[in-house]
Order: sequence, then structure tokens, then C-alpha cells
Amino acid sequence: MNNTSQIDNYLKKIFPITRSLTGKGNRETLKILQEIIPLSIIEYPTGQAVYDWIIPKEWKIKDAWIKDSSGKKIIDFKNSNLHVVSYSIPIHQTLSFAELEPHLHYREDIPDAIPYRTSYYKDNWGFCLSFKQFKSFFDSDDNYEVMIDSDFIEGSLSIGELVIEGKSKTEYLLSTYICHPSLANDNLSGIVTTAFIAKELLSIQDQLEYSYRIVFAPETIGSIAYCANNELHMKRIKAGLVLTTCGGPGSFGYKQSWDINHEINAMIEDVFNDNQINYKAYPFDIRGSDERQYSSPGFRINCVTLTKSKYYEYPFYHTSLDNLDFVTASQIQESLDLYLQLIGKMDKNLVYQNSVPNCEVMLSKHGLYPETGGAFKPDSNLSVSDILLWILFYCDGKMSLYEISKRLKISLDVVFKEAKKLERKQILVVKRD
Repeated sequence: MNNTSQIDNYLKKIFPITRSLTGKGNRETLKILQEIIPLSIIEYPTGQAVYDWIIPKEWKIKDAWIKDSSGKKIIDFKNSNLHVVSYSIPIHQTLSFAELEPHLHYREDIPDAIPYRTSYYKDNWGFCLSFKQFKSFFDSDDNYEVMIDSDFIEGSLSIGELVIEGKSKTEYLLSTYICHPSLANDNLSGIVTTAFIAKELLSIQDQLEYSYRIVFAPETIGSIAYCANNELHMKRIKAGLVLTTCGGPGSFGYKQSWDINHEINAMIEDVFNDNQINYKAYPFDIRGSDERQYSSPGFRINCVTLTKSKYYEYPFYHTSLDNLDFVTASQIQESLDLYLQLIGKMDKNLVYQNSVPNCEVMLSKHGLYPETGGAFKPDSNLSVSDILLWILFYCDGKMSLYEISKRLKISLDVVFKEAKKLERKQILVVKRD
């Protein structure tokens, strides 16, 4: 289904909102997503210990600016919410240029771009501006009035959650982060893609083999808090997707899961190959997104990330030029389509137990043997009966349908379809975790 018109609408609606680790901007974003899917909004209190971390106080930002000595506003938070370092402490002082300069952040290599900076866990303040603004508005001999009207309150950290139940209670995880303001690829693209994946899964819920746990959380502290508050569920996750930077104009790629031999890595490569897409595989690394938390020793969830202009890999990363000129609805739709194909493979990847394990099943007894010989599946040198017999041979309660498809060198769709025939005859039984 083509969702580009709706995607474009939500990109424009959500992009300008001021988001951070906590605060009303996050809640506003989650409430907008409720227009797409029936998302529950969960609040974890500030000060709560979550493993080795503490949920920080809620940050409220009302206004911020810098005025030159003539009283002219030269930097204004109302013009761009990237102008203020996220989680800046309040300040209202007149400072010399020498005093102010250490608190100014810009990038000389991209002179038109405002960088994105944060100071979540250290009391500090700062302004971000383009290098052109720095060169135009600041003089080493001038004084500047600086004002950041911010506050830290006891509040909560907001998380969006949706669990879509399939036939099995075994769950896959889809997670994306919501803490970046006015950055389109990192990570408004992940937010919108995740919402539209969830919408599609809800439309076919009665067909789903597995269940899906979908999480919208601020990066790092949000996923840590979610794991701490849902530990039993999270330790039973089969595998996961961390959705980020999937809407740029650049090339496709994917970040591999921590266990390179896990099937989810091969599945995502199959999706690229099925669509004749050249891609780059990025090895798992401890730098990145929330796969770091989900793959930690206590959870060990194998998570992959499908990207289009991956974080760190494009020049506008963490700047104001990561905007809605850089990211388009059609580019997100491309990634959405690939993600849905990947999930289609994940959902068909069942493990069956042969209920007639002693010797060979008599296919004709169950109406499964063809009346005439020579019936071969397309793109295979195996007959239909051969495929059924091989599936029965391999279904020992341990081997997945995906692994069987690789051994037989036929598509997972074919193996799934034939396994379902055997399940309906009660010769195969799905092994549930």
C-alpha cells in the first residue's frame, strides 16, 4: 500500500516539535501517533532507578535567545529549536564574547547548518548556530545578553507502547527513538516508519503467526527504562528491529545484529537481493542506537537496522540540514516496503515438530501425494511430494522454516505454504516457546 500522502502529512506535523529525553514535546508526538495506531502512553517517574541509571528530571524550555549590545536578537530559539543545547540549565546574564564563546557550537565545514547538541547528564548550557551566523553576528569586543528560560521538574519520561498479538505469544520487537527535535532522518523517519508498519500489522493481525511489541522511547535512557520495567517480556523477545535513519536520499544498508550468524541478518540480505538493491552491511558495534541496550548480556536480543542514509554516514547528520528537503515521504515509503517484506519473512519463520516422527509419513493416506507424478515447484528441481518429505524430515522441533528453505534452496514462502498443509493435517505442530 502506498502511504506517501499520509507519511508526508505526519512528517510536516511532527517535525517542528521540540523533543528531548522528557517533556511535553514527547507526549505531543506520541499523541499525534495515536491518530495512526492505538498507542498506549506510559509514564515512568523521574528519579526512578533503572539498572545503573536514574531517570533524569523533566526538562521544560520556554524561550531562549542571545542579544547583541544594541538589544537586537541575533540567535532565537523560536526560529529553530536546535539553537539551544538540549537540557540546558537556565541563565540570564550579560557576558563578554570571551565568556560566551565556549558555549557556542557551530560547524565550520557546513557553514549553513545549525548543529544538534545535548548536555543530558551534566549541568551546562549552550547555543547552537551556523558558522555563517557566528561570523556575521559576533565580535570579540562586544558584550551579549544571554537568556535561557528553562526549568527542571519532577515529572516523568514518556514512552509509547503497542503490543499486537498474533497466534503465538512469542514476540518480535520494533523499537524507535523519539528524543530528537527537528531532525528528519535521525529520527523522524524511524518514528513515522514504525507507526505505519504497526498500522499495516494491525490490518493483518488475524494472519500474524507471531506477536509484535512496538516501542517509541527516548534513546538510551528510554530503552533502558523500558527494559527495567518490562524485564520478563523483554527477555522472551525472539529478535528485533531498531528503526532509525531510513528516509534519506542515499544508499541502503543495514546494521548487523550482535550475532552475525543469526537468521535475521540473512533475512534482511534476502530482502535486498530479492529487490535487486545494492546495500552495505555495517558490522555490529557498541556505538549506535538502542540495539546496544537490547543486545546487552542480560537480554541478548538480536536486532538489525535497515537504513537509507545511515547515521554517521551522511554530512548533514545531527544538523539543521537534516530536514524535510533531505527526507521525503517517497524515500520513507521505499524503506517501509522493505521493512514489511522483512517482517513477512520473520513472521513465516516458524519452528515445527513432526507429530509422526517414527519413519516416513504415508502422504497418500493424508491426501498429500499427487495423483500424477512430475509436479515440480517453480524454480526448483524438487517435486511437491519431495518438498513435503524434506519438510517432515527436518521438522524436529529445532530447525526453523527459514533454515529449511536455505537447505532446500527454495523460497521461504513455498516452505511455509507446504508446512501449513501439513499443519492442517495435524502432521506438523507449531512449537511454541
